[in-house]
Amino acid sequence: MKFLVHELKELYRQNLFRQTQRLDGPQSPRTVIEGKECILLSSNNYLGLTEHPEVKETAKKAVESWGSGAGGSRLTTGNYALHEELEQEIAQFKKSAGAVLFGSGYAANLGIIQALAGRGDAIISDALNHASIIDGARLSRAEVKVYRHRDTGHLEEILAKSRDNRRRLIITDGVFSMDGDLAPLPEMVALAERYSAMLMVDDAHGTGVFGRRGAGIVEHYGLEDKIQVQMGTLSKALGSIGAYVTGTPELIDYLKNKARSFIFSTALPPAAVGAALAALRIVQRETEIRHKLWRNARYLRAKLIELGYNIPTYESPIIPIFIGDDEKTMRLALALRDGGVFAPGIRPPTVPRGTSRIRVTVMAVHTLEDLDQALLVFNRAGRQLNII
Repeated sequence: MKFLVHELKELYRQNLFRQTQRLDGPQSPRTVIEGKECILLSSNNYLGLTEHPEVKETAKKAVESWGSGAGGSRLTTGNYALHEELEQEIAQFKKSAGAVLFGSGYAANLGIIQALAGRGDAIISDALNHASIIDGARLSRAEVKVYRHRDTGHLEEILAKSRDNRRRLIITDGVFSMDGDLAPLPEMVALAERYSAMLMVDDAHGTGVFGRRGAGIVEHYGLEDKIQVQMGTLSKALGSIGAYVTGTPELIDYLKNKARSFIFSTALPPAAVGAALAALRIVQRETEIRHKLWRNARYLRAKLIELGYNIPTYESPIIPIFIGDDEKTMRLALALRDGGVFAPGIRPPTVPRGTSRIRVTVMAVHTLEDLDQALLVFNRAGRQLNII
C-alpha cells in the first residue's frame, strides 16, 4: 500500500489535499466549526428548514411511530406507508403522475441513468454536470458525449451526429452546484423534441428555491409537462436526506424494477421521511421564507461585487467567488474562517483547473446583520491577500 503515501504526498504538493472540518453546532446562520463560532456561508440548507420546529417535531413523531430504521429495501420489508405518502405529495408538488424515493441524490442519478441507457445508446451530458451524473453515465456503458457548458449549439451538433444510437438521453443539472447558473431548459426541450431524445434534469439545487411555488427550475421555466425525467433531493432546501424522481407511472414502475440503487438499498429511515414531508408542506405554505432567501442572496452578491470580488452577475443563492489559483483560494478560505466566516475553498477535481473559488451560499434565515458582519471579514481578508 505504499502507493497511498505517494498519492497523498502528491496531493499535498499540488495543494489539493482535503480534510473534513468538524461542526459542533447545527446548520444555523451562526454555528461552531472546530471550536470557533462562525457565520455559516456554505450550507445547502437554503431555507433554514433543518432547524424549523415543525420539521424536527415531525421527524421525532415519525421515529415514535415507525422506529429508527426501515429494516430493508422498499421491495422487501422497507416499504412504509410514510414513504408512499411522501411520494404522493412530491408528485403533486411537481405536477407529475408519480414519484419514487432514493437514498441520496448520488444513488438516484446512478440508478436512473443506468436504468435508462446502456450499450448502443448515447448519453449527452453538460460539461459541468455533477459527479453523480458523470459516474452514472460511465457505469451505464452507453456512449457518453459531452457538450460545452450551457452551449445548446454544441448540443445540437452532437444530437445531429448521434442519430444511429438506439436511444439518446440528454442530462443536465437544473442549477449548477458550483457556479449557480441555470440550464437553458427551453432551448433544450426544443432540441430534445426535434431529435426525439429523452431529457433528464437534476433539480437538486432548484427544489424549494426556484419557481412560483418553489417547485424548482422546471416550474421556473413553465416546462412541467415537457421534461420526461425530473430528479431532485430532499437534502438541500428541504433540510432532510434522500432524493426523488418524478415522471409517468411507467417510468416510476420501470425504475422500481431496473434501478439497482433503488432495488438493493435499504429504504430511507422514518425520521428523514417525516422531516422531508414537513419541509415540503412548509415550502408550499410559507412562501415568505423563499422571499427572504432571494433578498439575502441579491444583497450579498451585490455587496461582494461592490467590494471588488470576481463574481458572475446571474442570480442564485449559490455565489461563486472566482480566485483561480489553488493556493490563494485556500489562503482566503483560512483567512475567512479565522475572521469568523465559514466559506470553504473549492478546488479541482470538484471544479476545472484554473477555476478554484470560494463557494458562498446564503440562507433565508441569515439576518442582514449576519451578512454585514461577514462582508467586513470578506473586505479585510480580500485586501490582506491582494485579491480585491
